[in-house]
Amino acid sequence: MSPWGRGVPTALRTLGAGVRDLLLPPACAVCRAPHRPEAGGVVCPRCLAGVVPLAWPQCARCGHPEPAAADGTWSDACRWCRRWPSLVRAVRSVAWMDPGTGGPVVHALKYEGWTAVAVVMARAMARLAWPPDVVAERAALVPMPLSAVRQRERGYNQAERIAAALAPAWGVPVWPWALRRVRHTVSQVRLTPSERVANVTGAFAVPPEGMARVAGAHLVLVDDVVTTGATAVAAAAALVAGGARLVSVVTYGRAPDPGTSAPFDYDFDRT
Repeated sequence: MSPWGRGVPTALRTLGAGVRDLLLPPACAVCRAPHRPEAGGVVCPRCLAGVVPLAWPQCARCGHPEPAAADGTWSDACRWCRRWPSLVRAVRSVAWMDPGTGGPVVHALKYEGWTAVAVVMARAMARLAWPPDVVAERAALVPMPLSAVRQRERGYNQAERIAAALAPAWGVPVWPWALRRVRHTVSQVRLTPSERVANVTGAFAVPPEGMARVAGAHLVLVDDVVTTGATAVAAAAALVAGGARLVSVVTYGRAPDPGTSAPFDYDFDRT
Protein backbone atom coordinates (compact mmCIF):
# COMPACT_ATOMS: atom_id res chain seq x y z
CA MET A 1 0.00 0.00 0.00
CA SER A 2 1.28 3.46 -0.83
CA PRO A 3 2.11 6.01 1.89
CA TRP A 4 -0.92 7.99 0.68
CA GLY A 5 -3.17 4.99 1.21
CA ARG A 6 -1.89 4.43 4.72
CA GLY A 7 -2.55 8.09 5.54
CA VAL A 8 -6.21 8.09 4.49
CA PRO A 9 -7.63 6.58 7.73
CA THR A 10 -5.64 9.07 9.81
CA ALA A 11 -6.86 11.95 7.67
CA LEU A 12 -10.46 10.76 8.01
CA ARG A 13 -10.14 10.47 11.78
CA THR A 14 -8.70 13.98 11.97
CA LEU A 15 -11.52 15.32 9.81
CA GLY A 16 -14.09 13.47 11.92
CA ALA A 17 -12.64 14.89 15.12
CA GLY A 18 -12.77 18.38 13.63
CA VAL A 19 -16.42 18.00 12.67
CA ARG A 20 -17.26 16.60 16.12
CA ASP A 21 -15.55 19.50 17.86
CA LEU A 22 -17.35 21.96 15.60
CA LEU A 23 -20.77 20.50 16.37
CA LEU A 24 -20.05 19.57 19.99
CA PRO A 25 -17.22 21.81 21.26
CA PRO A 26 -15.22 20.26 24.13
CA ALA A 27 -16.37 21.72 27.43
CA CYS A 28 -14.74 21.78 30.84
CA ALA A 29 -16.31 19.33 33.29
CA VAL A 30 -16.13 21.96 36.04
CA CYS A 31 -16.99 25.37 34.55
CA ARG A 32 -18.54 24.08 31.29
CA ALA A 33 -16.62 26.63 29.25
CA PRO A 34 -15.38 25.49 25.82
CA HIS A 35 -11.66 24.78 25.76
CA ARG A 36 -8.95 22.91 23.90
CA PRO A 37 -9.02 19.34 25.29
CA GLU A 38 -5.30 18.82 24.72
CA ALA A 39 -4.61 21.65 27.17
CA GLY A 40 -6.01 19.84 30.19
CA GLY A 41 -8.21 16.93 29.24
CA VAL A 42 -11.81 17.36 30.36
CA VAL A 43 -10.88 20.01 32.93
CA CYS A 44 -9.73 23.37 31.57
CA PRO A 45 -6.40 24.92 32.62
CA ARG A 46 -8.14 27.67 34.58
CA CYS A 47 -10.07 25.20 36.74
CA LEU A 48 -6.96 23.05 37.23
CA ALA A 49 -5.09 26.15 38.38
CA GLY A 50 -7.85 26.76 40.93
CA VAL A 51 -7.23 23.48 42.76
CA VAL A 52 -5.74 24.22 46.20
CA PRO A 53 -3.03 21.65 47.06
CA LEU A 54 -2.21 20.61 50.60
CA ALA A 55 0.49 22.95 51.84
CA TRP A 56 4.03 22.04 52.83
CA PRO A 57 5.65 20.99 55.06
CA GLN A 58 3.60 17.87 55.66
CA CYS A 59 3.66 15.03 58.14
CA ALA A 60 5.78 12.25 56.66
CA ARG A 61 3.23 9.62 57.63
CA CYS A 62 -0.23 11.10 57.06
CA GLY A 63 0.66 13.88 54.63
CA HIS A 64 -1.28 16.46 56.62
CA PRO A 65 0.10 20.03 56.57
CA GLU A 66 0.39 20.07 60.35
CA PRO A 67 3.79 18.46 60.92
CA ALA A 68 4.81 17.39 64.38
CA ALA A 69 8.30 18.72 63.84
CA ALA A 70 10.16 21.00 61.48
CA ASP A 71 11.37 18.01 59.44
CA GLY A 72 7.81 16.69 59.03
CA THR A 73 8.36 13.52 61.02
CA TRP A 74 5.43 11.85 62.72
CA SER A 75 4.88 11.91 66.45
CA ASP A 76 1.92 11.89 68.80
CA ALA A 77 1.70 15.65 68.36
CA CYS A 78 0.36 15.31 64.78
CA ARG A 79 -3.38 15.74 65.20
CA TRP A 80 -4.36 14.02 61.97
CA CYS A 81 -2.06 11.03 62.52
CA ARG A 82 -3.85 10.09 65.71
CA ARG A 83 -6.90 8.88 63.83
CA TRP A 84 -4.93 6.34 61.79
CA PRO A 85 -4.13 2.99 63.48
CA SER A 86 -0.72 1.40 63.08
CA LEU A 87 -2.00 -0.89 60.33
CA VAL A 88 -2.15 2.20 58.07
CA ARG A 89 1.41 2.93 56.96
CA ALA A 90 0.93 6.23 55.12
CA VAL A 91 -1.79 8.52 53.77
CA ARG A 92 -1.56 11.00 50.90
CA SER A 93 -3.98 13.42 49.23
CA VAL A 94 -3.60 16.00 46.49
CA ALA A 95 -5.94 18.86 47.31
CA TRP A 96 -8.36 20.47 49.71
CA MET A 97 -12.02 20.17 48.83
CA ASP A 98 -12.70 23.54 50.41
CA PRO A 99 -11.72 26.07 49.08
CA GLY A 100 -10.77 26.10 45.39
CA THR A 101 -11.92 23.95 42.49
CA GLY A 102 -10.86 20.60 43.93
CA GLY A 103 -14.37 19.97 45.22
CA PRO A 104 -16.08 20.63 41.88
CA VAL A 105 -13.50 18.40 40.12
CA VAL A 106 -14.43 15.47 42.37
CA HIS A 107 -18.13 16.30 42.12
CA ALA A 108 -17.96 16.12 38.31
CA LEU A 109 -16.61 12.56 38.50
CA LYS A 110 -18.67 11.34 41.40
CA TYR A 111 -22.13 12.72 40.70
CA GLU A 112 -22.24 14.18 37.18
CA GLY A 113 -20.98 11.29 35.06
CA TRP A 114 -17.74 12.89 33.85
CA THR A 115 -15.78 9.65 34.19
CA ALA A 116 -12.79 10.97 32.22
CA VAL A 117 -12.10 13.33 35.13
CA ALA A 118 -10.62 10.28 36.88
CA VAL A 119 -7.64 10.55 34.52
CA VAL A 120 -7.08 14.17 35.52
CA MET A 121 -7.24 13.26 39.20
CA ALA A 122 -4.96 10.23 38.82
CA ARG A 123 -2.37 12.33 37.00
CA ALA A 124 -2.02 14.55 40.07
CA MET A 125 -2.16 11.60 42.49
CA ALA A 126 0.69 9.88 40.62
CA ARG A 127 3.01 12.78 41.50
CA LEU A 128 2.51 12.49 45.27
CA ALA A 129 5.64 11.79 47.31
CA TRP A 130 5.68 8.67 49.50
CA PRO A 131 8.05 7.13 52.02
CA PRO A 132 10.56 4.90 50.17
CA ASP A 133 9.25 1.70 51.77
CA VAL A 134 5.73 2.36 50.48
CA VAL A 135 7.03 2.83 46.93
CA ALA A 136 9.11 -0.36 47.19
CA GLU A 137 6.41 -2.52 48.76
CA ARG A 138 3.07 -1.47 47.25
CA ALA A 139 1.71 -4.59 45.60
CA ALA A 140 -1.62 -3.39 44.22
CA LEU A 141 -4.26 -0.68 44.26
CA VAL A 142 -7.56 -1.53 45.94
CA PRO A 143 -10.46 0.77 45.03
CA MET A 144 -12.86 1.67 47.81
CA PRO A 145 -15.90 -0.51 47.01
CA LEU A 146 -19.44 0.78 46.65
CA SER A 147 -22.50 -0.96 47.96
CA ALA A 148 -24.63 -2.71 45.37
CA VAL A 149 -27.28 -0.03 45.85
CA ARG A 150 -24.88 2.83 45.17
CA GLN A 151 -23.26 1.01 42.25
CA ARG A 152 -26.65 0.63 40.56
CA GLU A 153 -27.54 4.27 41.18
CA ARG A 154 -24.27 5.65 39.83
CA GLY A 155 -23.52 3.08 37.17
CA TYR A 156 -19.81 2.99 38.00
CA ASN A 157 -17.42 3.14 40.94
CA GLN A 158 -15.45 6.40 40.87
CA ALA A 159 -12.63 4.87 42.94
CA GLU A 160 -12.22 2.08 40.38
CA ARG A 161 -11.94 4.66 37.59
CA ILE A 162 -9.25 6.55 39.52
CA ALA A 163 -7.34 3.36 40.35
CA ALA A 164 -7.43 2.21 36.72
CA ALA A 165 -5.92 5.53 35.61
CA LEU A 166 -3.32 5.56 38.41
CA ALA A 167 -2.09 1.97 38.03
CA PRO A 168 -0.04 2.45 34.83
CA ALA A 169 1.79 5.42 36.33
CA TRP A 170 2.79 3.42 39.39
CA GLY A 171 3.34 0.15 37.57
CA VAL A 172 1.11 -1.87 39.89
CA PRO A 173 -2.14 -3.80 39.24
CA VAL A 174 -5.64 -2.95 40.39
CA TRP A 175 -7.35 -5.52 42.62
CA PRO A 176 -11.05 -4.55 42.65
CA TRP A 177 -11.91 -8.05 43.88
CA ALA A 178 -9.80 -7.72 47.05
CA LEU A 179 -12.41 -5.83 49.09
CA ARG A 180 -16.20 -5.91 49.17
CA ARG A 181 -18.72 -3.69 50.86
CA VAL A 182 -20.88 -6.27 52.57
CA ARG A 183 -23.61 -3.93 53.72
CA HIS A 184 -25.06 -0.61 52.61
CA THR A 185 -24.23 2.40 54.80
CA VAL A 186 -26.04 5.71 55.16
CA SER A 187 -24.47 9.01 54.13
CA GLN A 188 -21.75 10.10 56.54
CA VAL A 189 -22.22 13.83 55.93
CA ARG A 190 -24.45 14.67 58.91
CA LEU A 191 -22.94 12.17 61.33
CA THR A 192 -20.62 12.96 64.20
CA PRO A 193 -17.15 11.38 64.13
CA SER A 194 -18.22 8.61 66.51
CA GLU A 195 -21.36 7.96 64.46
CA ARG A 196 -19.26 7.75 61.32
CA VAL A 197 -17.12 5.02 62.88
CA ALA A 198 -20.20 3.05 63.94
CA ASN A 199 -21.76 3.48 60.50
CA VAL A 200 -18.86 1.84 58.63
CA THR A 201 -17.68 -0.70 61.20
CA GLY A 202 -18.07 -4.17 59.70
CA ALA A 203 -19.10 -2.77 56.33
CA PHE A 204 -16.14 -4.31 54.44
CA ALA A 205 -14.57 -7.73 54.01
CA VAL A 206 -12.01 -9.55 51.90
CA PRO A 207 -13.81 -12.36 50.05
CA PRO A 208 -12.56 -15.82 51.02
CA GLU A 209 -11.35 -16.57 47.51
CA GLY A 210 -9.11 -13.47 47.61
CA MET A 211 -7.38 -14.05 50.94
CA ALA A 212 -4.52 -16.13 49.55
CA ARG A 213 -3.45 -13.36 47.15
CA VAL A 214 -3.92 -10.59 49.69
CA ALA A 215 -1.88 -12.39 52.37
CA GLY A 216 1.24 -10.48 53.41
CA ALA A 217 0.77 -7.68 50.89
CA HIS A 218 1.18 -3.95 51.36
CA LEU A 219 -1.88 -2.60 49.58
CA VAL A 220 -2.85 0.97 48.64
CA LEU A 221 -6.49 1.83 49.20
CA VAL A 222 -7.78 4.30 46.59
CA ASP A 223 -10.68 6.72 47.10
CA ASP A 224 -11.75 10.12 45.85
CA VAL A 225 -11.99 12.00 49.17
CA VAL A 226 -11.15 11.44 52.84
CA THR A 227 -12.82 13.42 55.62
CA THR A 228 -12.41 11.93 59.10
CA GLY A 229 -10.81 8.74 57.78
CA ALA A 230 -13.47 6.52 59.36
CA THR A 231 -14.37 4.78 56.09
CA ALA A 232 -10.74 4.32 55.06
CA VAL A 233 -9.80 2.93 58.48
CA ALA A 234 -12.70 0.44 58.38
CA ALA A 235 -11.69 -0.67 54.88
CA ALA A 236 -8.01 -0.93 55.82
CA ALA A 237 -8.88 -2.96 58.93
CA ALA A 238 -10.88 -5.36 56.77
CA LEU A 239 -7.94 -5.79 54.39
CA VAL A 240 -5.60 -6.57 57.28
CA ALA A 241 -8.15 -8.93 58.81
CA GLY A 242 -8.22 -10.65 55.42
CA GLY A 243 -4.46 -11.16 55.44
CA ALA A 244 -2.82 -7.95 54.20
CA ARG A 245 0.28 -6.87 56.12
CA LEU A 246 -0.09 -3.10 55.75
CA VAL A 247 -2.37 -0.61 54.00
CA SER A 248 -1.59 2.86 52.71
CA VAL A 249 -4.31 5.26 51.57
CA VAL A 250 -4.36 7.66 48.63
CA THR A 251 -7.13 10.10 47.76
CA TYR A 252 -7.47 13.09 45.51
CA GLY A 253 -9.11 15.30 48.12
CA ARG A 254 -9.34 16.01 51.84
CA ALA A 255 -12.62 17.48 53.01
CA PRO A 256 -13.11 19.54 56.16
CA ASP A 257 -13.72 17.62 59.35
CA PRO A 258 -17.28 17.93 60.68
CA GLY A 259 -17.40 20.79 63.14
CA THR A 260 -13.97 22.17 62.24
CA SER A 261 -15.07 24.46 59.41
CA ALA A 262 -18.13 25.77 57.66
CA PRO A 263 -20.29 23.08 56.01
CA PHE A 264 -19.13 22.29 52.52
CA ASP A 265 -21.40 22.47 49.49
CA TYR A 266 -20.98 18.87 48.41
CA ASP A 267 -21.82 15.63 50.18
CA PHE A 268 -18.65 13.69 49.37
CA ASP A 269 -19.53 11.00 51.88
CA ARG A 270 -22.30 9.46 49.82
CA THR A 271 -19.91 6.69 48.82
